[in-house]
Amino acid sequence: MSAPSGTLSKTFSKVNHNKKSIGLSFASEAGQKILHSLAKTSDILVENYLPNTLKKYHVDFASVNALNPRLIYASITGYGQTGPYSSRAGYDVMVEAEMGLMHITGPRDGPPVKVGVAVTDLTTGLYTSNAIMAALIARGKTGKGQHIDVALSDCQVATLSNIASSALISGEPDSGRWGTSHLPYRSFPTRDGDILLGGGNDRLFAILSTTLSHPSWPTDPRFSTNAARVANRDLLESLIERETRTRTTAEWLTAFEGKGVPYAAVNDVQATMRHPHVLARGMVQEVDHAMCGVLKVVGTPVKFSESRPGVRTAPPILGEHTDEILGGMLGMGEGEIRGLRESGTVS
Repeated sequence: MSAPSGTLSKTFSKVNHNKKSIGLSFASEAGQKILHSLAKTSDILVENYLPNTLKKYHVDFASVNALNPRLIYASITGYGQTGPYSSRAGYDVMVEAEMGLMHITGPRDGPPVKVGVAVTDLTTGLYTSNAIMAALIARGKTGKGQHIDVALSDCQVATLSNIASSALISGEPDSGRWGTSHLPYRSFPTRDGDILLGGGNDRLFAILSTTLSHPSWPTDPRFSTNAARVANRDLLESLIERETRTRTTAEWLTAFEGKGVPYAAVNDVQATMRHPHVLARGMVQEVDHAMCGVLKVVGTPVKFSESRPGVRTAPPILGEHTDEILGGMLGMGEGEIRGLRESGTVS
């Protein structure tokens, strides 16, 4: 993958560091030959074309598997390689809507809401990377690669998690945009922002009530059990909100510190990226970029005891490493590469 020459989108810069870019047209026989040569020496190929699109270019799984039977070939599509929707293009927001996520997201009295990031795209990528790791382990035992078929639709259904399980087991309609059956468990407005509070069981609710200066709530029959709190949700939440509005977010954070109750400030993204814990965990990194200079990027969220993964190189511009890949990996000379550029096969 690569950014177009002269541009670098913010989204692209997030997901493409530590990668190299070759500008290659595999519509031509020469381009297909280059791609085949790369596939012969590669461990993994990831593509996201509609099913059967790559067959005419001889870059489908069957064609590439014949060249390198050890290759792990991962296909990411909207609806998978099979099924009645397999020929449809899929986009995150479509799948969020069609596969239940928007129905359970947003205020319970409001319209269905898309999640703030392309969460189905992200979870599909995570499922794909896990599947690739599993396929590599399997290859270590069998010596064979395999085709991995990953669909946004399948991944979104899987991430409905306990809500999907509840619907399957009960056979009843779901409760819609209620968020959680534990109460209270949501954000509340403060004098200058919002704070998330959780009192998901009787013990936590008692601590929360005392901190909010209402120690009698846990003995009030309307709120004494979770079932009662759910039945009187609107009343309880309005009473909590009346209290939270009396102080600033910082004052409430101090009040709840060390109490053992789930609580957190509701931060915007800039506040998140400046958060002291985020910085201490190395989640903001700097890298030199050929076009943009010093570039701040999000770091690696997983830490290892022995390995040191991190941001090694900036996201590439289109064709930034074409000569390096053709010459270093495939052993092509300068004249051959120049001819490929002149023919439009590479850039």
